[in-house]
Amino acid sequence: MKEVVISGTGLYTPPNAISNDQLVDSFNTWVQLENQRRVIEAAESNSEPVLLQESSSAFIEKASGIRSRYVVDTDGILDPLNMCPRLSERPDDKPSIQCEMALQAAKGALSQAKLEPEQLDGVIVACSNFQRPYPAIAVEVQHYLGAGGFAYDMNVACSSATFGIQAACDAIRSGSARRILMVNPEICSGHLNFRDRDSHFIFGDACTAVIIEAGKLAAARVNNKNSFRVLGSKLWTGFSNNIRNNFGFMNRTEPDGEGKPDKLFVQNGRKVFKDVCPKVAEHITEHLSSLDLSTSDLKRLWLHQANLNMNLLVARKVLGHEPSLAEAPVILDEYANTSSAGSIIAFHKHSMDFNTGDKGVICSFGAGYSVGSVVVEKT
Repeated sequence: MKEVVISGTGLYTPPNAISNDQLVDSFNTWVQLENQRRVIEAAESNSEPVLLQESSSAFIEKASGIRSRYVVDTDGILDPLNMCPRLSERPDDKPSIQCEMALQAAKGALSQAKLEPEQLDGVIVACSNFQRPYPAIAVEVQHYLGAGGFAYDMNVACSSATFGIQAACDAIRSGSARRILMVNPEICSGHLNFRDRDSHFIFGDACTAVIIEAGKLAAARVNNKNSFRVLGSKLWTGFSNNIRNNFGFMNRTEPDGEGKPDKLFVQNGRKVFKDVCPKVAEHITEHLSSLDLSTSDLKRLWLHQANLNMNLLVARKVLGHEPSLAEAPVILDEYANTSSAGSIIAFHKHSMDFNTGDKGVICSFGAGYSVGSVVVEKT
């Protein structure tokens, strides 16, 4: 089997940040206005109003561990009368927003890998939501970046990055490509219901990029010192409606459903927690065993950054003890849940201290359900 390595990673962070306090102020202002409307409406119909509960920064941090998030637009989100990003449509002859994000992250990954765009044989854009169905965002990124070969989009929700890495590894091992760029431009604020108390704080925006290439090509570049050998990848899916988004082109065939909450992110958080955490821990443990490795061989877990309590539980089950920040680094306190980008942000920011032979696991999990793990070793 051909050796495959991750030779570079990149990260694009939007310039705008929103703190929990700012988000709560906007949400609570809307709740107050909405409750006033409901009281008046109930009085007119001689019924009892169903009032909404306000949020708080303390509630958010306890429930998720999130303290802030980066977004592509703040004004629209923080406006209590709007509460979603304001993003103007662009002419067809201009790069899309996701393309721009991908280009920024890709340039960082190429720089770290000491490569030029024309040395790529393929581009995979893997993320939870695409701003259009076609032409593929990946083909657009390929065009503006100046990459060669082929390009395509793929969506496995929050697990898209690990599934994308395996797709790239498979292409390289089969001989259909030598080097592939895998990018994750996530505009999660676009599909988040900022008027839902249970989830209005969950997501942030970001884009990550990963260069995957044949090991012998990376080894030939003496100036590349950031490579991680991919020891193996493992994927799993099982159908569940506990995380769902019903937005799509079929919505216009039933106009009464347009704009309803189910056209945005919807989840049964408690059920997800109960279902997913044991499965992820089992998945990682079985993956390590298939590679004749044990948890004691690991230096680090780069987990999907959705919820601090989930990560702590998964890491505890895998490692057999309370994880340190060095063993299971956290970036969601600053970035929130960036869907497929989360585990790659953790890897990007917390892998430079690895020495030759050190091993770790990149793992993502989410809607589907889906779980993906990639075991890597510093070259």
